[in-house]
Amino acid sequence: MPSSAHHFLKSENGSFTPVLVFALIPVIATIGFSIDYTSAVSTRSSMQNALDAAALSITTLKTDTTLADREKKLQESYIANSGQGTAKLDSFVVDTDGTANIQASAGFAMPTTFMPIARINNVQVAVGSRVVKRPALVQATFKVEKISGYWGKTMTLYGTKFNETAANKLMKITYAYNNFGDPKGYGTAIVYTVNGSTDTKVQQQVCTTTQVNNFNNLPTGAITQTSGNKKYLTTCVNTMYPANGAGAVIDVSLMDKLYLQMDVPSGNPTVLKSNDPLTSDRLYIDSVEVGKGQTVDIFTAVPCGQPSTQAWEDGGNAVPAPVSNADFFYTVTGKCAFNQRASETVLTQ
Repeated sequence: MPSSAHHFLKSENGSFTPVLVFALIPVIATIGFSIDYTSAVSTRSSMQNALDAAALSITTLKTDTTLADREKKLQESYIANSGQGTAKLDSFVVDTDGTANIQASAGFAMPTTFMPIARINNVQVAVGSRVVKRPALVQATFKVEKISGYWGKTMTLYGTKFNETAANKLMKITYAYNNFGDPKGYGTAIVYTVNGSTDTKVQQQVCTTTQVNNFNNLPTGAITQTSGNKKYLTTCVNTMYPANGAGAVIDVSLMDKLYLQMDVPSGNPTVLKSNDPLTSDRLYIDSVEVGKGQTVDIFTAVPCGQPSTQAWEDGGNAVPAPVSNADFFYTVTGKCAFNQRASETVLTQ
């Protein structure tokens, strides 16, 4: 310190030094309070991020998880994401339509560094999070409408359970051509549910083609074709197992991933998959062809509570093409409810 300044502060002839000290106290306090405030803002931000992550994490637990276990998981996830203080599950309510509403909060008494000057030893920091989880697909019902083509083929629904990697067969539809030789061939399709190594027949459709003189008095659902001077009439008979069955009813509530695969041994390509961007454009959803290079999430392709008409072009024609060129037509109807899939979850607060 320069000599002049040192003598100025040591001088006993004036009273400036005490005045200066007292004048600096509010300045120092203001700076200190600002530092504590900035620390509180930073703490609150990190707490909010941790609570949001924790609230989302408890929506992917099994649907029968108790509220106590969800709150325990909430706190564990909150701490793991660097949250400070205690997280609390304020409510977890599932509506009758399967929509889940989750509210959580967290609080922390943040120690202060400078505010104790004003007898403020800590500051209460509080955050809240609200999550809405929409109903997700838990059941899908497949039913054959019409299958054509000269090639035999099989469509299979594969599912992968949560926390597993192996895909399992859940449903399959086989088709065999009737060898009639008509302009657009038809044949026999059989729908099965699959449980491990057990196949259970739930629908059989047998189509028969005959040559006719005219198309008068056609039966309901008849398919007509003309080739030159010849007329062909195809009728299909559906048999359900049991007789009042709806088709292949598949429980997908424990599935994290679903995809459809069509095997066409005589086709090109021989394997089509809904989750393969190279072949998914041969799939039609409600008469709209899937765009080239896209993949299809079956969970979003099956609507809740209403049927979706879908079809595959099995490889005999180039795509893009009108849906009328497709060969494999079926309807699929979804049932949705509260589910542990994360993709249906959004933060709203």
